[in-house]
Amino acid sequence: MSMKGRGSKYQKRVSFSEDEDEQCWKEENGGVDAHHLKSVSTVSDSSGYNRYNMKSSDTFPHRRMTLPREKGRRQAIRGPAFMFNARGSSLTAEEERFLDAAEYGNIPVVRKMLEESPTLNVNCVDYMGQNGLQLAVGNEHLEVTELLLRRDNLARVGDALLLAISKGYVRIVEALLGHPSFAGGERLTRSPCELQDDDFYSYDEDGTRFSPDITPIILAAHCQKYEVVHMLLMKGARIERPHDYFCKCADCTEKQRKDSFSHSRSRINAYRGLASPAYLSLSSEDPVLTALELSNELVKLANIEKEFKDKKNRNKETSQHNGFFLNDYRKLSMQCKDFVVGVLDLCRDTEEVEAILNGDISAELEEGQHHRSLLSRVKLAIKYEVKKFVAHPNCQQQLLKIWYENLSGLREQTTAVKCLVVLVVALGLPLLAVGYWFAPCSKLGKILRSPFMKFVAHAASFIIFLCLLVFNASDRFEGITTLPNVTVTDYPLQIFRVKTTQFTWTEILIMIWVAGMMWSECKELWTEGPREYVMQLWNVLDFGMLSIFIAAFTARFFAFLQAMKAQKYVDEKIHAPDLSLVTLPPDIKYFTYARDKWLPSDPQLISEGLYAIAVVLSFSRIAYILPANESFGPLQISLGRTVKDIFKFMVLFIMVFLAFMIGMFILYSYYLGAKVNPAFTTVEESFKTLFWSIFGLSEVSSVVLKYDHKFIENIGYVLFGIYNVTMVVVLLNMLIAMINSSYQEIEDDADVEWKFARSKLWLSYFDNGKTLPPPFSIIPSPKSFYLCIKRLINLLRCRRHRLKKDVELGMDNSKSMLNLFTQSSLRMLDSHSFNSILNQPTRYQQIMKRLIKRYVLKAQVDKENDEVNEGELKEIKQDISSLRYELLEEKSQATEELSLLIQQLSDKLNPRPVHPHRANEG
Repeated sequence: MSMKGRGSKYQKRVSFSEDEDEQCWKEENGGVDAHHLKSVSTVSDSSGYNRYNMKSSDTFPHRRMTLPREKGRRQAIRGPAFMFNARGSSLTAEEERFLDAAEYGNIPVVRKMLEESPTLNVNCVDYMGQNGLQLAVGNEHLEVTELLLRRDNLARVGDALLLAISKGYVRIVEALLGHPSFAGGERLTRSPCELQDDDFYSYDEDGTRFSPDITPIILAAHCQKYEVVHMLLMKGARIERPHDYFCKCADCTEKQRKDSFSHSRSRINAYRGLASPAYLSLSSEDPVLTALELSNELVKLANIEKEFKDKKNRNKETSQHNGFFLNDYRKLSMQCKDFVVGVLDLCRDTEEVEAILNGDISAELEEGQHHRSLLSRVKLAIKYEVKKFVAHPNCQQQLLKIWYENLSGLREQTTAVKCLVVLVVALGLPLLAVGYWFAPCSKLGKILRSPFMKFVAHAASFIIFLCLLVFNASDRFEGITTLPNVTVTDYPLQIFRVKTTQFTWTEILIMIWVAGMMWSECKELWTEGPREYVMQLWNVLDFGMLSIFIAAFTARFFAFLQAMKAQKYVDEKIHAPDLSLVTLPPDIKYFTYARDKWLPSDPQLISEGLYAIAVVLSFSRIAYILPANESFGPLQISLGRTVKDIFKFMVLFIMVFLAFMIGMFILYSYYLGAKVNPAFTTVEESFKTLFWSIFGLSEVSSVVLKYDHKFIENIGYVLFGIYNVTMVVVLLNMLIAMINSSYQEIEDDADVEWKFARSKLWLSYFDNGKTLPPPFSIIPSPKSFYLCIKRLINLLRCRRHRLKKDVELGMDNSKSMLNLFTQSSLRMLDSHSFNSILNQPTRYQQIMKRLIKRYVLKAQVDKENDEVNEGELKEIKQDISSLRYELLEEKSQATEELSLLIQQLSDKLNPRPVHPHRANEG
């Protein structure tokens, strides 16, 4: 490019539209006219780079004149600007020259100034507040950075490190980490706001582009720089987990009081670093477990800190910050879940899949315990609703293998064969139960312990229970023979209520089934604990259903006892041939009345009402087994989501309903008997009228009065019309839209939702126990007696051993301690902790290390494929720039050496003649 072109470009750049601007330029540049720059810019320099190091500074004493640079370079005016004049005005010509050389990678000039200029201030800053180190790092000049790092008392090394991390300059980061400032590692773990005792960071709030709570490791995690994160971790850097949101320690209280916004921002920045796949994969011994627990914690924080709970994507222009985008807690939680799914997706054999699904079982596996009963990571994923992890093909294949354990041939059979197996199990359930009682370890016992067979047995048992409920009401299908006002007895002295309260054989079987199911629920409650038990809604439904059954049968039994007490009185006191011929006491005579004369609080009436509710809940429990089927599973899930929407809708519905019910009652409460119908005259009538009005079963005449009170009647018309429009047109359509939206969400991801629900169902049958379904589970098997006696013996043996050790400790302390040490040492040899002490990784750790390596490599390859080559082009551009200055330096030196050689050769070839006058004098 010709100097003329550069001069014209620069001349255009410094053109002024007003005389005042030109006069200002003259004052700032020592009285030099801006139009005079054209003549100056055409001056060539033999050194090649002296145009940036003008010795004409004498001409411009106040400030180095900024001249045009190469084509494509960013034009930068380091002089005073509108908002930055406080910084730029204090720079000397030497400092301007130094900053210019550092920014554009002029290695010879930087080296020469650092070596020869004792007055150079290497910490000087430009109008943007950046020193030479930051400019060199920002433009990826590694050699210049290394030269500056050799200088003592170098400021803002931390800012330079953050800048290098954000731009992904790994070599520069490595060079910066070699600076003595990072020798202790303390500066890597503490944020700029915690290190204000020196000039390691800039603290003027606008001299840095990063938040003061950002540490190098947090920034590297945000930017997904795996190599940088690894280097920082090797240096001892860690991301400290924020305290609990409700923490009341002195530090949290002070930060919250001083600046609550900065405190919240620092928390989400820390969690963004913790949730980064780069940090999760490189910092944790068990990344899968860490990611699962962190995802659940982030979901809880999203529900607490509502300001960071935005389900929709934010606008990039408003959410861009520090080179990356702000993520709310829900997005971070999804990021952790995606990380777990990504690791699972990289498994290549069954061993790796089992390692992820089971976790590290070496420390948890007990003697004789089968490892498939653990599945700790799957249970945790179900608890935290990591649906993609559970529905992943690798996970589903392993679960399906366990589901058909000991029944490998049944998996390939058709649906008809499987239905036949279910029918055979249902018919032969008593025989199978007897066989398992006496031979639990036989081949039959192993088959019955299969999760699929346990599911079939429990489903068959529940179907039999439902059939008993239907059969119990079969005698009333064609109507009843005893009307509500009629009493029927078997003999004249029989109390009528004795006949109605007696339990039939079907009701006795139902009670046995209820007792068996309640026993199973109690065992599950004891095993899981109250908290985990209540978290599953099906458990709450089962417990509520069984409790209602028990309450119904208890009330029925109480009514039977009262009737038998009355019958006993009749048998002992009455000797007449018929009860109609005698006068009975009121409390005894009550039990001879027909149903129409019973009190509303009669135990038998209460029992019948509770029994009806329990029957409805029993049939609704069929939905529990529907996820096992691919066709009905998504429908059941949609139904469950719809129920949740209805409960949400009920809040608004009840509010509107109560408002109109009370208002209409107040309006018409004075007109009892003065209306066409009794609507709205009482609270009960108001409720009935408004409720059935939703379904179009209320008449408009409900607001009509018999009197000529038109104002009240018109108010009634208006309120009743507004109510119908609000409830029918607005709220009901809103409910339909909510239900449709929920169904569409399930439909869009139906496969994942169904597999997740099916896995929850499967997992309930994977644990040991619950082999026999109710009511056969009531009777303990010989195996249960054996295990109970074995546990009791072990408990007594441990207690006796503890007492013996206490006695030995008192008699011979040294001997006891030696034995104790020997026993503990032997236990340590077999333990997981001893392997950790010897730095011998377990098999699980080896597998996780292998998987994480694959994940990191895949992430780096994906990032390289996704990124545009602008960064590489910029790096090449900067290298060419640095090389250019080096070549110019070498050219200048070669030119000077050549000039010197030519001069020496010229002196030898053409010696100077001796002057005659001086020769005569000699």
